[in-house]
Amino acid sequence: AGAPAGQLTFDGDDGDGVDGGDAAGTPGATPAGPPTRLRVVAFGRRLELDAAALDRVRRTALGGTAPVNLLRPRARKLLLDALWEQSGAAGRQTDPELAAELRSSFDDDITSEDSFTGFLDAWWPELTPRGVLAAMADERRLGRWARRVLNPGEVRKVARSLKRDGYSVHDIALLDELQAVLGVPARPRRKRELDPLDQLTGLEELMPVREESQRERAERLAQERTEYAHVIVDEAQDLTPMQWRMVGRRGRHATWTVVGDPAQSSWSDPDEAAAARDEALGTRPRRRFRLTVNYRNPAEIAELAAKVLALAMPGAESPSAVRSTGVVPRFAVVREALGATVRAEAERLLERVEGTVGVVVAMNRREEARRWLAGLGDRVVALGSLEAKGLEYDATVVVSPAEIADESPAGLRVLYVALTRATQQLTVVSGDRDEPDAQGVPDLLRD
Repeated sequence: AGAPAGQLTFDGDDGDGVDGGDAAGTPGATPAGPPTRLRVVAFGRRLELDAAALDRVRRTALGGTAPVNLLRPRARKLLLDALWEQSGAAGRQTDPELAAELRSSFDDDITSEDSFTGFLDAWWPELTPRGVLAAMADERRLGRWARRVLNPGEVRKVARSLKRDGYSVHDIALLDELQAVLGVPARPRRKRELDPLDQLTGLEELMPVREESQRERAERLAQERTEYAHVIVDEAQDLTPMQWRMVGRRGRHATWTVVGDPAQSSWSDPDEAAAARDEALGTRPRRRFRLTVNYRNPAEIAELAAKVLALAMPGAESPSAVRSTGVVPRFAVVREALGATVRAEAERLLERVEGTVGVVVAMNRREEARRWLAGLGDRVVALGSLEAKGLEYDATVVVSPAEIADESPAGLRVLYVALTRATQQLTVVSGDRDEPDAQGVPDLLRD
């Protein structure tokens, strides 16, 4: 039962369809591609799992319900089962205890070899979110993975969007979703490193082990933390379904404070996001509070914005403004050049307010708008419609409401946000696309 398993080797595919050489005990012989053959000498017999056998083991292992990184122990056991079956040793013992001992010895001898661990690392590597995301930038590979979900044009766009340096804030939820799908393998505890002198004299028994400081413990716990006692979500109307799942994984047992305005949602499918929100919140009791007072805009601006709200969300009640300035919104029509008109209106507002002036344009006009306003100073800023959310200015210029409304399925809600950024004065600039009337009022803002 204690016979050594002997030498273990594995071959890999180097990409040209030819098996590589032995990877056991040969420096620099690690295969360039995933292994295609596992060979073991056990109990005097040469055992081998070829590419077809390894593929069957992999498919069986992937039949489990756990995330792929957590299926490695299952894959390891299935490899040993396949080798054990091929060895024929199962029929050598009729006594159950001796048979179990023989199998245990067989497994121990094989798994104690560094080559087996090396094979397993190459054949069933730990997948990381960043690694998978980087792999998805390969258009051909993504096409194979996603052919049932994406058409060729969509595959091309996704792959190209991933070919960049660094990550955006929107990628965080994607990386977190990948981590949930892949799973985090358990990490073995690090053994305390002993000084060689300690090992020779036994002094480690007399020397006290240094305990971690309060700061070190806090840092360690922060790194290990996966859930929170209370979760606060601001601008909740803009969380995507994937972002809701990310937050939900961290608040399964938490209390929540969720603040949002559906009328300001820039997500194209609010119902989909709401379903993901409800799933994240679970069945915990809820208390709903509605804010009905508008402290930012004077009544004159709020009344104009309410016309867009009625189009964006029919039946929604507009919050009531608490003050009035007597200054009604101004409407300007482009007569010659759009840039010159916008610059002139921005200059006009700079003379009428002491603070900042925001010029809100459709997202594809951001760079263009910055050139229009060059040299006007720090008090004026150009920003895209989606960038205006959560900000406020003493005065704003909203450029071409029709362009903003048409740039996405959520365009009317985005326009509503743009019209509600001013605390004092608002100017709306209309082009031909806005179909302004004789007073310059664009079609979207007329009664």
